[in-house]
Amino acid sequence: MKRPLEILDELNTINTIVNLTGIFEGIASLRISQIKNQVLQSQEFFDRLWNIYRQIRVDGEIGYGRSQQQVKDLIDKELYIVITAEGSFSGDIDQKLLDWMLRGYKPQDHDLIVIGRHGANQLAQRGIEIKKYYKLPAKDRNIDVGPIISEVQSYKTTTAWYQTYVSLMVQDVKKIGLRAAVEQQGSSFDGSDQSEIISEDNYIFEPSTFQVVDHLERSMLGIALSQIILESKLAQYASRFRAMSAANDKSKETQDDTRLSYNRARRHMQDERLKEIMAGLRKARA
Repeated sequence: MKRPLEILDELNTINTIVNLTGIFEGIASLRISQIKNQVLQSQEFFDRLWNIYRQIRVDGEIGYGRSQQQVKDLIDKELYIVITAEGSFSGDIDQKLLDWMLRGYKPQDHDLIVIGRHGANQLAQRGIEIKKYYKLPAKDRNIDVGPIISEVQSYKTTTAWYQTYVSLMVQDVKKIGLRAAVEQQGSSFDGSDQSEIISEDNYIFEPSTFQVVDHLERSMLGIALSQIILESKLAQYASRFRAMSAANDKSKETQDDTRLSYNRARRHMQDERLKEIMAGLRKARA
């Protein structure tokens, strides 16, 4: 049996783990709440852009805001944007996402852009070449996705692979075409609070309506991608919360077991000392 002081050292270490996992669990819960609020605000801004866009666009198809030269020089591949965590402290959801994405990935048909260091490192370990890597944005407001949208405009089609938030204890993985992501967000706008009609009859669009439409498309693509990144971060924090909650529960169980072992060791030592005292008394009487 271990000495009580040795068990006490283990108990102190476990107490630290309990406190740390509890703190990380609380931080993850706070970040989930903050990101949810930001998603709602971002959707409101998207709705305002969509209201203008749907009234002045010249056809029924959402483009990528490309220039004429970009249209001529399109890369004949599909671009995959894979969004993962920046660190490995996010459960197994990144592994699940990459496994799913790689089932259909073919280097001759797809180029990879990875957001998040964890995913980039995992793909490098598998020998998968990526075109570009971007850090997962640390902030949740005014996410700069301009460089990524510039890459998107060079490809015929783009698909985003990301984690999705189902509930605090359930996260899943998802893929969506970037154009479909814009349409999906636009479909939530019902136009019931529309206060005015926007058209060339009552507005002047400079330098031209076509260029305004292109700018709106680029902006909405940026917002849609930002929303996907926020959704992915939301799932990552939920996965982290779940992992820390499980770790906290497990460490508390270990804490109880270790405290019980410590008390038993103390009683055992006290019993041994009592036996020694009684034996000494018997010898003295003899």
